[in-house]
Amino acid sequence: MPELPEVETVVRDLREHGLAKSVIRTIEFRWPRTGAGIDPVRLAGRTITGISRRGKYIILSLDDGHYLQIHLRMTGKFRFAAQGEKAGKHDHVVMTLTDGRRLFFNDTRKFGRFKLVASAAEGLGELGPEPLDVGFTLDVFRARLAGHRRMIKPLLLDQTVVAGLGNIYVDEALWQARIHPERRADSLKAAEIRRLHEAIRDVLGRAVENCGTTLGTGEANFYSVAGRRGRNADALNVFRRTGLPCPRCGRAIVRTVVGQRGTHYCPACQAGQ
Repeated sequence: MPELPEVETVVRDLREHGLAKSVIRTIEFRWPRTGAGIDPVRLAGRTITGISRRGKYIILSLDDGHYLQIHLRMTGKFRFAAQGEKAGKHDHVVMTLTDGRRLFFNDTRKFGRFKLVASAAEGLGELGPEPLDVGFTLDVFRARLAGHRRMIKPLLLDQTVVAGLGNIYVDEALWQARIHPERRADSLKAAEIRRLHEAIRDVLGRAVENCGTTLGTGEANFYSVAGRRGRNADALNVFRRTGLPCPRCGRAIVRTVVGQRGTHYCPACQAGQ
């Protein structure tokens, strides 16, 4: 599933391609569930006035005061159609702009969703803080963890605690902070919380600079709007590196399951629960 760096990459690409200030001529939901509840007629003639992100959501601001909230889920991705290109099997949304361009939303697994709302924050009020915002201080992070007895990895995957984190970057941040993924949150010492706060911001910032992480070459993998692969795979230290040596100590990386999610860690650097 695309996480914060991948979604931020898509948002920046859509801006660079001039989607903001474009006018929607028509929008077609070729898989009805993708845009369930949206009347396409309501979007005809609307100008897209801005593009932003909240957690893993893409938000398109419209000139009538409404917003399109878009969640890519597991395999959603955007691309602008080439001249004369027809929508393919997995192109479930076709947005035609008045300048003649067509924006395809491709989603192999069909889990992506579009929602038309009256407020950009509608339905998103329970999301936690944005980890790359200046307001995500150590004190804020400490407060988000306070009182929780859950294992730290499932807790960080909870979008109400910190927005935008997913499996890749939680594994990477825990490795960088030298914290075992099964440690209880209330067992973390002050120095460990400080290291984890710094690690979260570091791994996410690096991944954004690298335009996200693309793993593998299949159609369902992450690609930018321009069709580029994210470059961050080469910066990963533990995720999907089972059996390879830890870059820090040389011990073989281990894969286990924590909170029903595949989890990668170094048993030496991240020892102890």
